Amino acid sequence: MRRADKVIISCAITGSIHTPTMSPHLPVTPDQIAQNAIGAAEAGAAILHLHAREPETGRPTQDPEAFKRFLPQIKDGCDAIVNITTGGGLGMTMDQRLAAAKWAAPEIASMNMGSFNFNISGAAGRIRDFNHEWEQPYLMMTRDFILSNTFTQIERAMTELGDFGTRFEYECYDVGHLYNLAHFADRGIVKPPFFVQSIFGILGGIGAEPENLMTMKSTADRLFGNDYYLSILAAGRHQFPFVTMGAILGGNVRVGLEDNLYLGKGELAPSNGAQVAKIKRILQELSLDIATPDDARRMLETKGPKNVGF
Repeated sequence: MRRADKVIISCAITGSIHTPTMSPHLPVTPDQIAQNAIGAAEAGAAILHLHAREPETGRPTQDPEAFKRFLPQIKDGCDAIVNITTGGGLGMTMDQRLAAAKWAAPEIASMNMGSFNFNISGAAGRIRDFNHEWEQPYLMMTRDFILSNTFTQIERAMTELGDFGTRFEYECYDVGHLYNLAHFADRGIVKPPFFVQSIFGILGGIGAEPENLMTMKSTADRLFGNDYYLSILAAGRHQFPFVTMGAILGGNVRVGLEDNLYLGKGELAPSNGAQVAKIKRILQELSLDIATPDDARRMLETKGPKNVGF
């Protein structure tokens, strides 16, 4: 693992997991997404991981027209690296999932590294009345849902987006996903440095136990040596303890309302920027320096903001 002198903070602004009923602070309109993203950058995030929502209902969408309503505003308002999802919303086709990133040609796009059972139905049991009709069925269908990322699908996404010079945030929900990345690296389809986002606490993926973080890191060390940067995210209440542990080990961190709606126990986060400010404060108390967007560009060898499509 490459131990950087500075820690990259990524912020995942809205995602496609949480629904509007869960928090009044979840950004869903273009202006809300843009302002939350800019606020996160001002608070210290070097990378902004972005999904889009239908503004009327908050339902996830990968329509490039939705991204066009906030990406230029974000680019004008801050210099953070934009990272566009290719996971999209649950149940979308690959054409739908890739559409926004192929239009935007961003510096970074997310890349799920394997298929797995992705179950977020438990969230529905904690809510009595939903604000929108789509929310409960969307959550409950994941009891019988596989997030599909076959080798053919992954190779297609890597190749089509790689043609734009886009680099990737490799989202690894389990140990086997690291081996999948090594497969594509061995074939020369993707090149180092690899930005490996290890994800903990999603039902169907690896659990949020400290031993599992050590296993993911030691496996990545064995597979990629000094050719990768480790980043950590964890779902829900595990977010801040887990990413802090990852930073102590020399990794980078991801926070944001996609992954966790809370700032502390029982306290909803009022914004993405509030979560970024909290983790930045923790990292600085540990005498760790925070990477600027330009630091992150140098580390990850991205193509720069002048070469994107928006």
